[in-house]
Amino acid sequence: MPEDSPRHHYPADGPSPMQVRYFLLVLLVSLFFLGRVLIPFWSILVLSFLLSSFFRPVYLFCNRRLSSSLSSIITCLLITAIVFVPLILFIGALSNEALSVYQWGRDSRFWLKLQTFIQESELIGQAQEYLRDFGIDFDATQISNTLADVVKVAGLMLYNQASAWAANIMQFLFLFIMMILIIFFLLIDLPRLVEFMIRMSPLPDDEDRLLVKKFEEIATAVLKGNGICGLIQGVIGGIVFYLLGISSPILWGFIMGVLAFLPILGIGAVMIPASLILALNDRLPAGIFLFCFYLSLSLPVEYLLKPKLVGSQAQMHTLLVFLSIIGGLSVYGVLGIIYGPLILTAFLTLSDIYLKKYEYYVQHF
Repeated sequence: MPEDSPRHHYPADGPSPMQVRYFLLVLLVSLFFLGRVLIPFWSILVLSFLLSSFFRPVYLFCNRRLSSSLSSIITCLLITAIVFVPLILFIGALSNEALSVYQWGRDSRFWLKLQTFIQESELIGQAQEYLRDFGIDFDATQISNTLADVVKVAGLMLYNQASAWAANIMQFLFLFIMMILIIFFLLIDLPRLVEFMIRMSPLPDDEDRLLVKKFEEIATAVLKGNGICGLIQGVIGGIVFYLLGISSPILWGFIMGVLAFLPILGIGAVMIPASLILALNDRLPAGIFLFCFYLSLSLPVEYLLKPKLVGSQAQMHTLLVFLSIIGGLSVYGVLGIIYGPLILTAFLTLSDIYLKKYEYYVQHF
């Protein structure tokens, strides 16, 4: 940076080192209390930033002929129509279907058919004999009972979560209004906010801008790449489940939309077992069709559409993305799908900066 930059130009009668240390202490204390004030709204702030970044091209397009405030209002109305109205309708349907999945996992005769299939399978019998040689013994009831318990627990958990969302409708509306209000101001003042954060940071401006750039890239990748592709696969998968007569198509579509974020499992974690269930229920043609449909839906989306939407700059190692999403889900819930990749991006970007600029000084400190 040039020597006459105001960031590094200090007057001769500047503050003493003691004054600087005291001021930094006061600043850190105020930052701590500010964090405590904002921590209840952390999720709202992150989602608002992501949505405002994603819909900012719409705002800029409107801002060519309209004022900033009016352009922001139009963009917020568009976000409401595209995101929040369908979400409210979806939550009500999800709670009902999650309860039906819980009842299906408790009462369905499928688990008995699965036990019979495992007991009569020669391949599984040979595997049992092979494992007995290593002191491992299992039977069909263990597998089917475990799967039944998993389905019941998952269905009940989703039902409780969706019911809580539906019951706390006033809280949801309050958070929604706050989010729209934050998005309204972010659309207008986001560049100034970014510049303010860069000036406040003690890191060089180029490193700060690199961090902001990486966050914007991964946010775009999560929403535009994984989000759009997950929505496409979830909606189409739910429609196919409905046409095949599979119960709870909205719930399974939601699960497939979430699993579509995972680069290794994807919607195959639902469609492949579903095709097997159809085959075991004497619907072999439907099972074969569903498996072939899974291949025709998943492969083009994962290897053609998603790379085109995400681009090469925001791509990360498949295993790291998988672990970050799984870890994010376990720590932060559904929003971990977003938080996990963002945290991973921050670490990888800071690691790259460290290796390029700070490794030598740390080793010779």
